[in-house]
Amino acid sequence: MQKFKKMSFLVEPLIFGPIISRRLGNSLGINLLPEVGKICSFNCIYCECGWNPENKKNSGIPTKEIFEQALEKRLQELKGTADEPDSITFSGNGEPTLNPDFVDIIDITIRLRDLYIPNAKISVLTNGTTLHKKEIFNAVSKVDNNIIKIDGGTYETIKAINKPNVDFDLEKYISTLQEYKGNLIIQTCFLRGEHNGVKINNTTDEEVALWIEHIKKINPKKTMIYAIDRETPEKKLEKISLIELEQIAKPLRELGYDIECYGK
Repeated sequence: MQKFKKMSFLVEPLIFGPIISRRLGNSLGINLLPEVGKICSFNCIYCECGWNPENKKNSGIPTKEIFEQALEKRLQELKGTADEPDSITFSGNGEPTLNPDFVDIIDITIRLRDLYIPNAKISVLTNGTTLHKKEIFNAVSKVDNNIIKIDGGTYETIKAINKPNVDFDLEKYISTLQEYKGNLIIQTCFLRGEHNGVKINNTTDEEVALWIEHIKKINPKKTMIYAIDRETPEKKLEKISLIELEQIAKPLRELGYDIECYGK
């Protein structure tokens, strides 16, 4: 088994920002995981948080009580200012739904958002690996922007890019996403490169064709496709141009799907 060098690119406190997001506008970030040490069920080769640490430490995960106090204080500070967020965004140092209090935290966030900044959207960026749990599925369905990952057309390519450390069955995953009945947003990072001497490319005709079929089955209200934007743990990756992303989006747009492209 390969041992990855521990790297950290974005290490965020519980509440951070607002920062300008290319997809979500003025975004108030939420990190439900430890400030030091990433916790994730994927180990993506392009992750801006770096590789998963060899020895996962669950200490330092914020509780719902700590979260509620911190979010209420920050929303009170931001209310009525020029920095009022467009989105309250769950991302942080790994997979946000792995916080044991995630379900209650979503309800707390909705209540505090409605009280202080009701025009803000609530966004969850998730890799979807916990959505088979009914309580997580339902909590994610409550937010305005439930942004869920699918980074390829074939299982082999998704495995190579996302490196899941939990059981991952692509067909079951697609079936789970279909249960949202279109009330979700799909996000896909398109890239080419190499990892451990193996070529990786989710932009081939075969991969894109199968990815398009997944989108048709899931029928999301929106799909966001994007290129690498920040430093990545695997250095041998190529940033896909906006022109190429637009070409990937074209067949779905012609069918009436809402596709947003983010690249340069």
